[in-house]
Amino acid sequence: MVNCCGLVTAKNEPVPLKGVEVEVHVKGHVATVTSTLKYVNEEQSPIEAVFVFPLPGDAAVCHFGAKIGDAEVVAELQDKEKAREQYDDALSSGHQAFLLEESDKSPDVFRMNVGSLRPGESAAVSLVYIIELTVEADHALRFCLPAVLNPRYAPPETRLADVPQVTSVPAATVPYTLSLKVHLSSPQPITKVESKCPLEPLTFLNAEKTLAEASLSSGHKFNQDVELLFYYQDAHQPTAIVEAGSAKAEPGSLMGDPVVLLSLYPEFPASVTSSLATCGEFILVVDRSGSMDCTMHGGSGAQMRIDSARDTLLLLLKSLPMGCYFNIYGFGSHYESFFPKSVQYDQKTMDAALKKVQEMKADMGGTEILQPLKDIYSQPCLPGHPRQVFIFTDGEVWNTKLVLDLVKSNAHSHRCFSFGIGEGASTALITGMAREGSGHAQFITGTERMQPKVMQSLRYALQPAVKDISIMWNLPEGLSVTTLSPPLNVIFQGQRALLYGQLKGQNSSDSEGSVTVKYNLAEQSVSNKLSFSLKPAGDTGLSLHRLGARALLRSMEQECGIGGPEQEGLKEKVLQLSLQSGVISSFTSFIGVLKGSGKAVQGPLLHRDVPTGHMMRMSCPMPQASRSAPRGMAYRKMCARSQAMPMMDACLVQSYPTTGFLVDVDMASVEREAQIDAEPQKDLLLQLIGLQKASGSWELDSSLITVFEKTEEEVAKETPSQADRAVFATILALIWLHGFKTEAQEEWEFLAMKASAWIRAQKVDYVPQCVQAGNALLGCEVQQEALGL
Repeated sequence: MVNCCGLVTAKNEPVPLKGVEVEVHVKGHVATVTSTLKYVNEEQSPIEAVFVFPLPGDAAVCHFGAKIGDAEVVAELQDKEKAREQYDDALSSGHQAFLLEESDKSPDVFRMNVGSLRPGESAAVSLVYIIELTVEADHALRFCLPAVLNPRYAPPETRLADVPQVTSVPAATVPYTLSLKVHLSSPQPITKVESKCPLEPLTFLNAEKTLAEASLSSGHKFNQDVELLFYYQDAHQPTAIVEAGSAKAEPGSLMGDPVVLLSLYPEFPASVTSSLATCGEFILVVDRSGSMDCTMHGGSGAQMRIDSARDTLLLLLKSLPMGCYFNIYGFGSHYESFFPKSVQYDQKTMDAALKKVQEMKADMGGTEILQPLKDIYSQPCLPGHPRQVFIFTDGEVWNTKLVLDLVKSNAHSHRCFSFGIGEGASTALITGMAREGSGHAQFITGTERMQPKVMQSLRYALQPAVKDISIMWNLPEGLSVTTLSPPLNVIFQGQRALLYGQLKGQNSSDSEGSVTVKYNLAEQSVSNKLSFSLKPAGDTGLSLHRLGARALLRSMEQECGIGGPEQEGLKEKVLQLSLQSGVISSFTSFIGVLKGSGKAVQGPLLHRDVPTGHMMRMSCPMPQASRSAPRGMAYRKMCARSQAMPMMDACLVQSYPTTGFLVDVDMASVEREAQIDAEPQKDLLLQLIGLQKASGSWELDSSLITVFEKTEEEVAKETPSQADRAVFATILALIWLHGFKTEAQEEWEFLAMKASAWIRAQKVDYVPQCVQAGNALLGCEVQQEALGL
């Protein structure tokens, strides 16, 4: 494994970054983010500060500048190689320079160089980016400011020079603070703003509640991703926004013409949404690298990532339809599959898979996802069983673009549903795999449970695949449109689809246009139409133009990665579009130079890496003699505590320049402490799920009765004499779910549907008596209709 991150050394060298200030302007579904990073050189020599940090993978980075004292410099976008040369030349000539560039390997990682800062000098470096807000299942708009950049695995053959060097520290010890303020503007009234981080009270700026401000509480340590959820009234509605072009840009160019953003919410016919597929090939791919052996979050009672993955696999296996096919892969530095090829789902194969799931550990080394994907794609698809690939990973890889190229080249054979586990998961990898694989991406952070989000994706996977999608524009005479977004190749019920278009030609701003989305769904032809005004919206800047440019750049960059004789010409087009739009790409960088005395720096220019937060884990490389340390419950407890330990506690942490870190503790005392702690009570819902048969039924045995917290005598007393024990047990399970676990209905909905279908298939006439007896036994009042019987 190439170690691409290290902890700060025991010398405790000062870090020049002192604080981060963020201003967010949200207009509808789009956010413009301005981040200002404040540096101070407290050393006696000039320094160069280097900061490697995460940004959302689809962000359009469009501004970079700096202020030193009263002097300001706005960076220019240039060819990446030329920008690097100019930066080096400026430093060697005694000038101050600032460089910002996107990683060649992953578009959600950026590197900022600030040099040279003279002794006692301070600098405020600002960058601006624009993003689309994602839509959650409850229609909230999600904004995430990533703080955590986890160490990412690079395969052994990767050259160290190709991997951005990240200096990171445990999230609890990040030495700088964050202030964040959000300005909200929405066509619909704003109802609330939520966050896991402490917020100041929401302030409304007008009576209609369409303008508001929110901010983080003061003193917030930037030691975790900051996630905000914005709730609007009637947000689940299709909209269209037209943005005027720039008067300074060349007419007919992307920046000179108007751009339209369409937010579509396709609605499927009720006859289709009520029926879910009973076939398919489901391939579940689970990250078992060492990084999965840390907690989901830094709070108390946090579950280990691998444990959460195991619970989720249990739920998925119980929720699959009878007659489908499935297989499970685990991957790390190598990979293995439960079965040589996908097997038919029945009681025997489900039991065999569950046994292997319970034995799964995060013990497979690094995170190499390419090889298992290649193996999956090499296997022929099963006729009549569409392939659905579910990928669970903490997203810690450096070869993101290679992975996306592979998924895209096999998009015709499957749909890919991806899940980013824990803070720091690569947004470029998770969203990219879903986008290229015509699936859906989900992120599980903080205290969120994985299971509800996975079940939502399973519902999408069981929906009939949308085919033959076409977009038809109806515009006034003299006006045409050039689509900037990649082709729309996937639509899910209730999920937003975004389209950007460049409007060309002359037109009256008072006229109207429309767009119609047509597609085939379950042998039905469906169309959704949206009419919109062509009058440009006011006060939007060029945010939609830059997001449209970003969408087009990403598509072109992906084609560059695939290669071919036209690759060089395409690279030149990417370069020109990036320079024209002012949006950074993999071939361009922002460079700013502040002219100084012209005298070369005297003495060495000290290099200082600015640490980002990461979720501290025990799977970093250790000296060979330490690799046999115990890895039981006490080991996990130690991992969880290490996230909050003081970084320079010499009794616990030693730093090694190239091999990561070693936690050196008395393992015997930790084991004794683990034995003192009581074993947590097993979740009753998981117990019930674990007892369900593949058919959807339950057996009326002592294990099930224990879940109901009843005695066998109590159950025997209420059991109808004519009832089959399995039928009554299954009805009892359904009543218990509806009566006591309604808050988790998203998790058990599919296995309840299987149970109801199994009961109906028995064609017995004593169901009403069983429901009445079950309610009496469990103390519930659940109606038979609610059980789907």
